[in-house]
Amino acid sequence: MEGWSTKRLCEVGRIVTGKTPPTAINANYGGDVPFVTPTDMDGRRTIDRTLRTLSQTGVRTIGSSYVPSSAVIVSCIGSDMGKAALVDRPFVSNQQINSIIVSPDYDRKFVYYNLAHRRDEIRFKASGAAQPIMNKSDFGNLMIDIPILGEQRAIAAVLSALDDKIELNRRMNETLEASARALFRDWFVDFGPTRAKAEGSPAYLAPDLWSLFPDRLNDDGVPRGWEWSTIGEEVEAVGGSTPSTKDAALWDGGIAWTTPKDLSDLGSPFLLDTARTITEAGLRTISSGLLPAGTVLMSSRAPVGYLAIASVPLAVNQGYIAMKCTGRVSNWNAYLWAHENMDAIISNANGSTFQEISKKNFRPLSILVADDATRSAFDRLVGPMFESITANVIESRTLAATRDALLPKLMSGEIRVRDAEALAA
Repeated sequence: MEGWSTKRLCEVGRIVTGKTPPTAINANYGGDVPFVTPTDMDGRRTIDRTLRTLSQTGVRTIGSSYVPSSAVIVSCIGSDMGKAALVDRPFVSNQQINSIIVSPDYDRKFVYYNLAHRRDEIRFKASGAAQPIMNKSDFGNLMIDIPILGEQRAIAAVLSALDDKIELNRRMNETLEASARALFRDWFVDFGPTRAKAEGSPAYLAPDLWSLFPDRLNDDGVPRGWEWSTIGEEVEAVGGSTPSTKDAALWDGGIAWTTPKDLSDLGSPFLLDTARTITEAGLRTISSGLLPAGTVLMSSRAPVGYLAIASVPLAVNQGYIAMKCTGRVSNWNAYLWAHENMDAIISNANGSTFQEISKKNFRPLSILVADDATRSAFDRLVGPMFESITANVIESRTLAATRDALLPKLMSGEIRVRDAEALAA
């Protein structure tokens, strides 16, 4: 490739392998330094928040494993190896991650995109049968084809434009879902409008909505006209099963079949497709049959509490409680109820090997049911929010597919930037 050169990764920047401070010492944790692990690498291009942080005391225990500036990170141990991401501030990672502090002579985002499409290669080159690993030396010896700096920046700009839109959609979806949850909590948990009316506070909803709410709570402490019920009375809670994996005739058909793994890194409230499919013969082995689009899915074990709304008709395995919402409680309401009451759901789980909530323990859980007009008004408000989330997810999938198609072609020089810009437009 004219104008390109081949370098070892260690020639492009300084490689740092992470380290974990002693976890038994609480003083090492809880500060303002991000502590990145593969769990934080959840599909975001840039890791802007982490599950754990380190204190300065913790940072001092890891010495040269501190990364003092922005870097590209790659997971290099175990089943999740090969994931790449950017970190834009000083940080520490655990020992499962190698970081590269890219030299000013090279473009950091170009290096990120180069590594991001090489996950299979990294996994293939890893050593170790029981626990595959790519150590610091092998990671640094990865070869990378690099054009001149201006071309690096132009390539990264094309790909970043697509990722920027994906990231915008993700943030919009977070805001929309947070708004729906906040509305649910205000109306059905805190009874905000009713309490405000009882206290003589100013209206904070539109008049047609404000008029729906009573001006006092009843003797049970809930708005007058509302009633307590159980989730089992308001939705049809069903489970599923796995067709025999020994019978090929049951698999790889046209019917979506889901396990909780499909929800583990979903990133949105909607399940659009599944990793595996079954045939009509496979479906006949599952007593709950084909569940309609709109069914609320909740993992019932290992772990309890993954949630999603099915965007397509599907069948479920034995790791779910699926809620068919055909009565007074809509799927939006059931999904938000489950989020709000997850602590109660989990507290009703049991099991020695792993926690599981049975349908028997799930169905008696309490749910407050408002009057018809209030429930309908709530659905009219949150329905468009969830519909916008779905549209954003679908758009992001298209953008990601375009990015993933362009990325290897740009990295190999097969297409030039101007051609990629036209394809991405």
